[in-house]
Amino acid sequence: MTLAGKTILMSGGSRGIGLAIALRAAADGANIAMLAKTDTPHPKLEGTIHTAAEQIRAAGGQALPIVGDVRDGDDITEAVLKTQGEFGGIDIVINNASVIDLSRSLDLGAKKYDLMQDVNVRGTFMLSRAAVPILKDAENPHILSLSPPLNPSPKWLGAHTGYTLAKFGMTLATLGLAAEFARDGIAANTLWPRTTIATAAVQNLLGGDKVMAASRTPDIYADAAYAVLLKPAREYTGQTLIVEDVLEADGVTDFSGYAAIPGTPDSALFPDIFLD
Repeated sequence: MTLAGKTILMSGGSRGIGLAIALRAAADGANIAMLAKTDTPHPKLEGTIHTAAEQIRAAGGQALPIVGDVRDGDDITEAVLKTQGEFGGIDIVINNASVIDLSRSLDLGAKKYDLMQDVNVRGTFMLSRAAVPILKDAENPHILSLSPPLNPSPKWLGAHTGYTLAKFGMTLATLGLAAEFARDGIAANTLWPRTTIATAAVQNLLGGDKVMAASRTPDIYADAAYAVLLKPAREYTGQTLIVEDVLEADGVTDFSGYAAIPGTPDSALFPDIFLD
């Protein structure tokens, strides 16, 4: 099986993990529609929705950049209808858009709290829900959210309560959709890495060059997502998956090629949050 001819609707994806997943699918000849806000270059962040589309086409896929906001219901509706109109359907929804702020509760601004809830939780639910009627007609429909397993440990509940609520909310929404639409054959799973991934968020918010050097590349996330999206939807659903576990189940045991700095041993990599 491959993703050739499959249509993916993704939130975000201008850079980082989302773009890596899109490029992995594009290598098979998949169609990628992206709903993202980054229409013009950001002074501190590389890439726009248009440069992402160019890379997708160069990798062998079809691209449909849709400038919009996953917080806006009209933008979501337009994205779903445009994707269906352009490619004839939707096979996969990837909830990639996410806002991160690791501030402690007393330091977290109300607007940033609302933003995390709106993008991470509401965006995941609303985009997935809008696509469900079309996913029902797909041969092997999947919803995949980039969010962690639910871990009620005080270590994570109390570390950054606002962000934890938002990421766990993504997971709860996804698991709820998995249960609700299981009879329709729509898979809904989450995916999260054991180590930090070398992205702009890690560079700017989680520790700069030191943590970047002790991270894995987005390719490991992309390869695991690819493996998930090929699974039979009726059988492989309702799971909070870990990137490395997915790859190991498919026979991959050597992750050294994914080190952001070649030669970095696994023992020296920085563990991601939410996992004990």
